[in-house]
Amino acid sequence: MAQIGLRPEQVQRVKTLADNIAAQVEDFVKSRSSVSVERTILRLYGVDGITDEGIPLPNALIEILKEKGKLATGSSRHFAAAVLKSGRDAKTTADLIASGEIDFGNITEFSKSEIDKKEKELSDSAVGILDRTRFRKAEKQASCPLPPTPWKYLIVATGNIYEDRTQARAAVNSGADIIAVIRSTAQSLLDYVPYGATTEGFGGTYASQENFKIMREALDDEMKKEGRYVRLVNYSSGLCMAEIAACAAIEDLDMLLNDSMYGILFRDINIQRTFIDQYFSRLLCSRAKIVINTGEDNYLTTSDAIDNAYTVTASQLINEAIGKRALLTDDLLGLGHAFEINPEVENAFLLELAHAQLARELFPNAPLKYMPPTKYKSTDIFYSHVMDTMFNIASVTTDQGIHLAGILTEAIHTPLMQDRAKALKNINYIFNVAKDLGSEIEFKKDGLIQKRAQHVLDEVESFLTQLEDEGFMQAIGKGHFADIKRAMDGGKGLEGVFIKSADYTNPIMSQIEKEGVINE
Repeated sequence: MAQIGLRPEQVQRVKTLADNIAAQVEDFVKSRSSVSVERTILRLYGVDGITDEGIPLPNALIEILKEKGKLATGSSRHFAAAVLKSGRDAKTTADLIASGEIDFGNITEFSKSEIDKKEKELSDSAVGILDRTRFRKAEKQASCPLPPTPWKYLIVATGNIYEDRTQARAAVNSGADIIAVIRSTAQSLLDYVPYGATTEGFGGTYASQENFKIMREALDDEMKKEGRYVRLVNYSSGLCMAEIAACAAIEDLDMLLNDSMYGILFRDINIQRTFIDQYFSRLLCSRAKIVINTGEDNYLTTSDAIDNAYTVTASQLINEAIGKRALLTDDLLGLGHAFEINPEVENAFLLELAHAQLARELFPNAPLKYMPPTKYKSTDIFYSHVMDTMFNIASVTTDQGIHLAGILTEAIHTPLMQDRAKALKNINYIFNVAKDLGSEIEFKKDGLIQKRAQHVLDEVESFLTQLEDEGFMQAIGKGHFADIKRAMDGGKGLEGVFIKSADYTNPIMSQIEKEGVINE
């Protein structure tokens, strides 16, 4: 593979700066939790279903603790005591709490040792769920091997999970390696996970555990026919990050959209809530071996892809550092970037190559997620198709890991099945005829591509130094990313954040942290 030739000492400097920034975030979140983290604990303990009023049981239980002023100690000990009281399984215990038959929040009937023992049983079972999905996916990949990279990533977004399933099957038959089910517009702002299968959604389909199950079963069926492993993707961002990660692990999902700043910048979700929820969600992904996809491509929708390229690379470095502190390994870091330079710019393709190659050399073992052109897409579908072709060439040349299909009608409507088929035909053609292009070329010393990559990296080092000095979360408030300002005490979801008390427990988190990275 052609190399730009980055200076190792500079690469180490920017990685150290990013890790120092990640340490700031980790120090902040360690003393805090949120309602969604506590709901996640209950979900992994086995709480599922809805109340007679249609409220998800995890939400109903956490509201009881919140109203009683007992949330600071966390949900785990209280639920362990409730299970001891009921003598039943977690789901039945939750039903009894919701119906008022168990006084949730009263732990005085049992000794500390009794509660500790039950907590450990519940935690061992919860971590076992994460381990089992890892084992199941490994077994599937043994019989249906992973295809070569770049993996072809295709979106379905009908609003109806059953129609999504039909479109997903067709996409796999046309060569897709990854199916992403786009979430219904603004689901990230819901402070609960919808229950059951859903058939209505605007701009996408609701993320629910039952929807995950329906799609995973369909893909398992198709990949046996095709003889290759097909990954399933959904979104673990917004106000229910960790909860959706738990649902995804239960149903064997492979990838989750899970970015450090996307929800903060583009959905105005509170900074504190985002980083607290994200840490736990990433711990779950690390144990379940779920690849995270980050959203740096979105910065370029509001800022210029040339002038602000350094913010994309800086965010990738920060996402990597924060991810590794949550035990994510390189193979689970689908760091994002995008092909978004104005096509009217002279030598725009060379600049795109520089950015893509810079990402590949900074993160040599990560399955980078490369996003297609959207900002400058035209209603001239033939011109748009040419833009996607150039994107496909850049991706295969620089050995990207996750290649989101560019579709010629994206500037007009939500693409139809035939539009997706045309996009996959284009990708299949380019990936075949240019398969080894990257290993057959060299980048000219001191040429445009090499100089551009070096210039961006120099800007990145200066920017990360500034972020470290100012404070990362404070810098977000100043609009340093995507030209959008967000305050520490602003945005949605802050009311769900709380300071942990001295006797707070989250044994799932503690067990994963203690046992460290799982490499099997």
